[in-house]
Amino acid sequence: MVLLGAHVSISGSIALSVDRARELGCTTFQIFTRNPRGWISKKLKDEEVEEFVRRRREAGYEVVVAHMPYLPNVASPEALSWRRSVKSLAEELQRCEMLGLDYLVCHIGSHMGKGIERGIAQVARAVNETISRVEAKCMILLENMAGQKNSVGSYFPQIRAILDKVDDQKRVGVCLDTCHLYAAGYDISVKEGLEKTLSEFDESVGLKALKVLHLNDSRGKLGSHLDRHEHIGRGYIGEEGFRVIVNHKSLRGLPMILETPQDEYGGYEVDLEVVRRLLHDA
Repeated sequence: MVLLGAHVSISGSIALSVDRARELGCTTFQIFTRNPRGWISKKLKDEEVEEFVRRRREAGYEVVVAHMPYLPNVASPEALSWRRSVKSLAEELQRCEMLGLDYLVCHIGSHMGKGIERGIAQVARAVNETISRVEAKCMILLENMAGQKNSVGSYFPQIRAILDKVDDQKRVGVCLDTCHLYAAGYDISVKEGLEKTLSEFDESVGLKALKVLHLNDSRGKLGSHLDRHEHIGRGYIGEEGFRVIVNHKSLRGLPMILETPQDEYGGYEVDLEVVRRLLHDA
């Protein structure tokens, strides 16, 4: 079974995310466990945790992914910001463990002008401090960036450098975002480019570390460093690019999560239909 899903809302109750994923016909899904736009989170109540776990079990979801809120920056060189980010990462990992989630995706972040080496060191410190604080089966996944100014982790050697500084590498993996890859300059829109990209990833990081794939087309051109997601097939990666991506032998078995726009063109149901067709037609 192909694991294909979307980032669904937890509005009203975290357990309702399971119902929303089922309504879309997802075979996996991703959530925020809390409001993603603030630093403060309400504690999870035992009854809402139990209800989420029950509905997930009844629905048969083998893999469920969480995403970190927007504000934390684990690459930050500023002491206060970095400490708040580490606290948030640790709290989020604990929440994921309570809910029985499999992966927690974390943007690698920005060094804020202090240099890539400083950023790499800060990310590794954040991960090490978090995994030393929180015992969890849930794995932290570092998500590649789009090559924006001061970003850390847009390129595979940088991700490798972070992982090399992590004390317990069994607890940390990688999530690759297709839009971010393309915006950073990896041409995954054609078969030869995808093969080259995956070969470089395997040589630098190792395909075994890749646990989740975010499926997003790109509004920006190749190497634009623009982190703007587009509907599948309506951006510069295009339908044929995604046909190759979702059917690649190294990627087809991964949980694939859509984070495409919800706009006048449509919602996740539109993009899920496109991806299912591309999988079927291969």
